[in-house]
Amino acid sequence: MRGLLNKTAIVTGGAQGLGKAIVQRLSEEGCRVWLVDLQEGGHETAYEISQATGYPVMFQQLDISKEEEISHFITNLTATGEQLDILVNNAAAFIFKGVDATPKEWEAILRVNVIGTSTMTRYCTPLLKKSEHASIINLSSVSGFVGQSSFATYNATKFAIRGLTKCWAIDLSPFGIRVNTVCPGYIWTEAFENSCAQLGISVEDEDRRVSQMHILGRQGKPEEVASAVAFLASDDASFITGEDLMVDGGYLAK
Repeated sequence: MRGLLNKTAIVTGGAQGLGKAIVQRLSEEGCRVWLVDLQEGGHETAYEISQATGYPVMFQQLDISKEEEISHFITNLTATGEQLDILVNNAAAFIFKGVDATPKEWEAILRVNVIGTSTMTRYCTPLLKKSEHASIINLSSVSGFVGQSSFATYNATKFAIRGLTKCWAIDLSPFGIRVNTVCPGYIWTEAFENSCAQLGISVEDEDRRVSQMHILGRQGKPEEVASAVAFLASDDASFITGEDLMVDGGYLAK
């Protein structure tokens, strides 16, 4: 895609699932990528992707719910003179509760999905302002459009991500920074398997159930979401900002 070669990107939650696929795709397009994740194993993922693509992938372990860790990372990054062109806010907590959600559970998911995403964006913005073609891509979901039983905690944060995108697109437009949201349907990842375990349901049964919700009759693949992120980050999307790009196999078209 046009304009991605030699760009520098940060991808949060990049050690597995959608994040790993996004890191892989941006690296394949010639980006220098910072893989940011809470997991220590991100070192191995970064090395494997870099070896496969031939472009540098660096790992930074941090918890986006902790401002001091974000501040330390971005301060050091700035001191090196590193450029930043792309920020992909992918990291998320998965807490599925309805009206029975406790204040502690609300605080836990909001601290990552909304506050953490906002804090990462705030610290990255000064660097993004120096880029001539900066782009922020936030990961929401079909859960940011519809109600789902016992998903109030998760859905509320995904609705919020879409709202942040609209507001930031306006606020950052004077600096040429585009802000968009990618909204996947059900994607078969480790997070899908973990959510099944949390809910005490069979992965196979849940796959059959949710596959029927999509016009295409299946769950999506992480690589399909990564392609949408790469497009929005590229110059091919230079006149797109403040938008929700659905990668949902027709989930919301029904």
